[in-house]
Parts: sequence; structure tokens; C-alpha cells
Amino acid sequence: MKHIDEKTINSLINIKVYPREIDEILEKTKLLKRLSLEDCAKLLAVADAKLLKKIYKAAARVKNIIYGKRVVLFVPLYISNVCANTCLYCGFSVNNKLTVRKKLSLEEIKKQTEILLKRGHKRILMVAGETASSDENVNYYIDAVKAIYAADYKGSKIKRVNVNVAPLSVEQFKKLKDAGIGTYQLFQETYHDATYRKLHVAGAKSEPDNRLDAIDRAFEAGIDDVGIGTLFGLYDYRFEVLAMLMHIEYLEKKFGIGPHTISMPRIEPAQGTNYADHGEYPLTDENFKKLVAVLRLSVPYTGIIMSTRETSEMRDELVNLGVSQISAESRVTPGGYEEVVQDNKTVEKQFSLNDQRSLTEITSSLILQGLIPSFCAACYRKNRTGEHFMDLAKPGDIKHMCDINALVTLKEYLEDFAEPEVKKAGYKLIEEAKKNLDAEAIKTLEKMFKNIDAGIRDEYV
Repeated sequence: MKHIDEKTINSLINIKVYPREIDEILEKTKLLKRLSLEDCAKLLAVADAKLLKKIYKAAARVKNIIYGKRVVLFVPLYISNVCANTCLYCGFSVNNKLTVRKKLSLEEIKKQTEILLKRGHKRILMVAGETASSDENVNYYIDAVKAIYAADYKGSKIKRVNVNVAPLSVEQFKKLKDAGIGTYQLFQETYHDATYRKLHVAGAKSEPDNRLDAIDRAFEAGIDDVGIGTLFGLYDYRFEVLAMLMHIEYLEKKFGIGPHTISMPRIEPAQGTNYADHGEYPLTDENFKKLVAVLRLSVPYTGIIMSTRETSEMRDELVNLGVSQISAESRVTPGGYEEVVQDNKTVEKQFSLNDQRSLTEITSSLILQGLIPSFCAACYRKNRTGEHFMDLAKPGDIKHMCDINALVTLKEYLEDFAEPEVKKAGYKLIEEAKKNLDAEAIKTLEKMFKNIDAGIRDEYV
């Protein structure tokens, strides 16, 4: 697989590590710079409980410096489960006869978006099954993005549409960018070449380098916010983390910036396949927590996304160890925010979900932890993307603007959608958060708060 030196990675997987070295590496993390592959490998090799506590403490500190107490919320919107690939672990696999196929119309997409707007959502990740990247499909994606942005509920609209669709050509990526997308997201699934080829049997996805190169093509098309990820549980998690960092090093060297986000899905059971129950590389909760913390330390300035595949307990813990974005009340079925029937059959989900909480329950949980639920999309709308964003994120300067924007979006949510108890707890949190702002920030915040009370919405700095 291009850019991935398996020999080097394998030589680091079982690296010997000594407590003194871990202390030295953790001291380096105070500089808020990306760690080397060797340093990352040593952190991943830690099994001692006392050393793990040190790693977790360092990860929490780095996350707080870069992101503060903010946790960005988004919701996935599946527009199609029609897929041309044969992947042994996925419920959307083309040869899965148990899956009922559904491709939402533009009107259905708009209706789904309106349902989400009524609940308070502002950020959507648009997801589609992977079919051949024809211009017809690209036009469908573009029209779907426009339909999402066009949806309206009492003046409330979606602020940002991120997109997770099949690899495209440079010209097709340019069209997608012109549609006003935020981040383009594509997961390699596994960076281990032999495992990749074994699990992706047929279809365009069976060629690993085409998938890897898609991130390059997105950058070349001018999409400077990209998201990468692996599906943990397909291969050794230590290999995957080191390979992902090797991919990031390559991107930084070639384009000057790495990914805007890293996603952390862990394999879950899916209809029509028992692969998840018989996988060769099960990942324990403790190792999962460790790799999240290690990634936060290794790429401190990159957003880490956690889906509802994980339990509510795990997600509540990981937002304190490095995760900066989480999905809320996800449905992984086209039209899943209301029951969808195709040819008199219910359309099934792509994989199992473990955190079934509503947006209200998740925002309440974050607030009670002293964390700030954020619905902000200001960076995208202020053109703070790509290199500009990283210039602010790497030293932690982005935090100052984000603190204001997060509190503004929280107040909007509390006023427009929150239940009384959540509203009460939310305003208490806002008052506590204001204590950490300087006088100028408080002045800006109070002005924007007054505007919200006057009915004005969607202001940001």
C-alpha cells in the first residue's frame, strides 16, 4: 500500500519501553507538536496501569489546551445504502441479500433534515453507499447537499454538511467543493495491505491504493479539510495507529497539512455478516481507550471523532481523554429518522449502535460533566480551514474563538430546543465557563447573548 512502510511499522509494534522513556515522551507532549512514530509506538506498548494513568492525564491536558471543554456535536444522514462493493464486514455489501436497498429522493433528504432541525441539530455528516464514481452519482451528492442546506425549521438551518462518499476524481471533487461541503471524509478501513485485500473482495473498493490516493485528489481539488480513519478490529490496532500516523506524515510533507479529523470507529455486528463475531483482532476497551489517548498526544491539533458505535459510558469517558467530536442519536439507515419501508420491507441499519441516547440526553450528560456541547461551524464559514485552521490550532489559539462560538451555539440550543432541567443546568455551565474568559471575550459574548434574547440567531466570531 502506497506511503505505508509495513516493515518499519512491524519493527516498532513490539518495541521495548521503559518507564523513564514514557516520562520523557509525555514531557515532549507539552510542546503540542506531533510525536514521532517511535514515540507513538512506545506509548502504545504501555500496559502498566500506573503508566497508563500518566498517558491519560497527559491526553486530557493536551485536549483541554487545544479544545478546552468543548465537544462538537453532529448527526449522520444516510442518503443511500446502494453499494457496488463486496466487503466481508459491512451490512451494505452488494452481495448481502438481507439488506433492503434505498436511495432517498431529494424531497426525502429535505424531510429527514427538517426532522433533525426540529431536534436542534446544526451539523450533518452526509453518508452514502459506495457506487461507481460517475458524474451522475456526483450530481446526486451535490443535489443532496443543496437539499440539506435548503431545509428550514422556523428559521433554523443546517450550518455545515460534511460528506462521506466514495473516492472521486479530482474534477468530481472540485464539483463537490463548489457545492459548499465542509470536510470530505474517507476511511481506509485498514492500512494493512493483505488484510485490506482479504476483506474487500470486489468492487472499486477492492483496490487499496485508489482509496488511499483519494485523499490526495481531494487536496488537489482544493478541499483542504479532509477526514481519515480506520475501522479498529480489522487488524492489530498498534499497526493501524502507526500506519495512520505514517499517512499523516506523508500528507503533511506533500500538502503542508494533515487531516482535519480522525475517526475512531470500532467494528460492530452487522446484518448479513458474522465477521464482527469472529474477527481475528478483538480490541479490548482498555486498549481502545489507550489508542485514543495516544492519538490525541501524537496529533494534538487534529479533531478526534467518536461515533455511537460505542456505549454511552465509553463515550462519556473518552471525551475527557481526547475525543473532540461525537455524533448524537445516529441512525445508520437511509431515512432512518422515521421508519422507512422499501417494497414493503423495512430498511435495515448498516451496523449495530450502542449509544441510543437522544440529543437532549447527550447534551445533558455533557453539561453535567462540565463540558460544553457545541454546534459551531464558524471556522468553515470564516474560511478558517486547511492550513489557516492548523496555524491557529497547533499553538492552541483556535480555542479563544471557539470558546465564544461554542457558548453562543449552546445558548441558542438552550433557548430554542432544551427541556427546562437541561436549560437550567446549561445556563449554570455558561456562567462557570465565563469565568475563564478575558474581559474582551466576555464583552463580545454578552453582546451576542443579548442579540439571542432579541431573537437574532447564528452569530459567530
